[in-house]
Amino acid sequence: MTQFPELALVTGAARGLGAAIAEHLAAKGCHVVAVARTQGALEELDDRIQTAGGQATLAPMDVTDAGAMQHLCRGIHDRWGALPLWVHTAVHAPPLSPMPMVDEKDMAKSVDLNVTALARLIGYVGPLLQAAGGGRAVFFDDDRPAKFAGAYLATKAAQRAMIRSWQAESTTERAPKVDLLTPRPMPTALRARFHPGEDRAALADIHQEARRLMAEIGLG
Repeated sequence: MTQFPELALVTGAARGLGAAIAEHLAAKGCHVVAVARTQGALEELDDRIQTAGGQATLAPMDVTDAGAMQHLCRGIHDRWGALPLWVHTAVHAPPLSPMPMVDEKDMAKSVDLNVTALARLIGYVGPLLQAAGGGRAVFFDDDRPAKFAGAYLATKAAQRAMIRSWQAESTTERAPKVDLLTPRPMPTALRARFHPGEDRAALADIHQEARRLMAEIGLG
């Protein structure tokens, strides 16, 4: 991608890194389609984007809802014809638990969001990226302690495998560029679940980290 994208889809945009990236992109003149389940958090994001002079389209949807995601991607196609950039931050972290005590419903929810929904979205969003002449898909890895995090780490490993496969397969000129970035530790709700009681003042500022990560792929 040689120029800053005019349009971006951010899935998991309500809070944390997803919201910070949405704000960064919008501040650069990119129209952001912000997807998250929480209507109120999306409206707060939209207020911040508009205050900074940017534009966003809010999509209060659950990424695990296949019909909703089909409707969203069809809407992007009908309105814009293509999608230059997709940033995916939606993730589920189940409660910490020893492996013999992992709750079946928590495991199923992790698989549904972290694995099944991502695989589905790649199928839905991929053609929109390709229609942009080789758009960009951006994902995020992390490094969590293994203890009590088996359900989360198992689904993140599955994510990693799918993303790496897509990277290896994207070899043609019009194929999407697929990135897997690793953020520095940030004071997010997700990290707090794995590191309770941690000194959050020592962690990276979310907005600075969003800018750093986007600069890493030429979108600073």
